[in-house]
Parts: sequence; structure tokens; C-alpha cells
Amino acid sequence: MIGRALSKSLVNDGNDVIILSRRPGNLSNLPNVVKEVKWDGILDTGWEKEIERSDVVINLAGENISGGGLFPQRWTKERKERLLQSRVNSGNILSKAIEIADSRPEIFVQASGIGYYGTDRRYEFAEESPPGNDFLANLSIQWEASSKNVEKCDVRRVVIRSGVVLDAHGGALRPLIFPYKLFIGGPVGDGNQVLSWIHIDDEVNAIRFIISNHDASGVFNLTSPNPITNNEFGKTISKVLKKPHYLPIPAFLMRLALGEVADLVVEGQTVLPKKLLDLGYKFKFPTLDVALKDICN
Repeated sequence: MIGRALSKSLVNDGNDVIILSRRPGNLSNLPNVVKEVKWDGILDTGWEKEIERSDVVINLAGENISGGGLFPQRWTKERKERLLQSRVNSGNILSKAIEIADSRPEIFVQASGIGYYGTDRRYEFAEESPPGNDFLANLSIQWEASSKNVEKCDVRRVVIRSGVVLDAHGGALRPLIFPYKLFIGGPVGDGNQVLSWIHIDDEVNAIRFIISNHDASGVFNLTSPNPITNNEFGKTISKVLKKPHYLPIPAFLMRLALGEVADLVVEGQTVLPKKLLDLGYKFKFPTLDVALKDICN
């Protein structure tokens, strides 16, 4: 989802975009000028030569945390391993490709998530905050470390810890809106858990802002400066869609149905984009009501 939006934005401004894909030709909604190259995660098969022609490498690879359907899939032992390896393996192999390249990119952008911080409601998290100690936190630690070696190659590396990305074409917003379309929307659990979100346009614009700013390195939180509680999020959806917000969903039912993955909506994190704001980034959609009106329209 992020890769498609980012590709379109880059192409619209005259950049050449190359996508490494396990299934080239099967990706939809991409500009015709985007070049797709077969990616098998093995060196000396040809794709690594594209690294030498690139100014920027952006690693967004990783199996979807919540699964591919409308509702989250349980985190079984096997699925947790797939989530981890799909992230760590791509970071490792891209790092090796850069190490052996005759010409190296100027910047490497490594995806991560705000799950890095854990779900302690007592704190507001900025980039310097320590990691949590749950599954998503440990996953994020290894995810980020997978491409650490590119820094030894004199390549500027940026880690983007993205919040909940809101987009009309997929991602987390569909299951959040779904109950309201059925007139059964309401708070989840106590409704006080905080959702640290970002509009897809700001996700893309922030990535491009970081790439073009040569002073930008290290970790950046990609979240709106105005996180919001689950209850207020629901009220905003209710107002924008003109649907009722009244039917609470108990936390124990979510955990009964989804298991550990229910923490994605039952727990929350207050994450702030301190470094992004310090560098002067201006959010296009800083508040949820404006963001949802744009997306729902």
C-alpha cells in the first residue's frame, strides 16, 4: 500500500522507480513507467545490479502484520516466524548487495513500526524512547537491525517507524470503518487506548522529505502530531460517515476471537513525530477529522 502510493508520487515528479517483486507483472495500480524486476532474495541472480543504478533504496518488505483479509489473523507460532523472516531476510540481503556493489546509493530507508515502543499507556514515545518487550517490539528491534550494516558502507540510513497508515485503498482503515457501515460502531475495550495514525499522503510526503533532507538520519516516527483515543477516533468516523457510535466491543471478546493480535486495537501507544517536526516537516493532514474527510470522499 505504501509502496504503490510512494511509487506514484515519485514517478509524477519525474523520478525513475524500480520495484523488486517476487511476482513482477502481477502488481496492480502502478504507473506504466515503473520497472519491475524479479526479486528472489538471492545474490548473483541479477536484481542486485539495480542497486548500483539507484540513488535511493527503500526497503518496505514484510508480510502484513494483521494479514491480508478484512479482519486480523491470529499470530500462530508459524505466522510469527513468517512475519519475522520476511522482514529480517530482506534487510540482510539488501545490505549484502550494497556492501558488494561497485556504486552505492546515497540513502537507505528501512521500514519499521511504532510497535517498537510497546503499549505502555503511561508514556508518550519519541524517537529516543526505549523499546518495549512484547512480540511487536522484539520484531521491530530485529527488523531495524537487519540493515544496520549499510552504515559501514558510508550510506545514510533512515529508519521510519510508521504508525497506523490511513488510506482509502486498504490497510487498517477498512476494518475500523466496517462496523460503522453496519450501524454497529462503537469503542473497543475501554476506548482510552491511543491510536497513533498518519494519512497516506503524509506517510509518502514524509518519506520524500527525509530522503531530500541530507541532515536526516537515524530513526523517525511517521505519525500525526495529534494521536487520538479509540473512542474519539470512533466519534470522528461517526461524524464523517454520519453513522452512530454507540455499541462497545469488550476487550475480552476481541482477545477471544483474535488472540494476541487483538492487542493491535485493544492496546495503544502515544507516539509523536518529534524529529520530523524539528526538521520542519509540515503535515498536510495534522488532524483526524480533516484526514478522514479527505479519505472518505
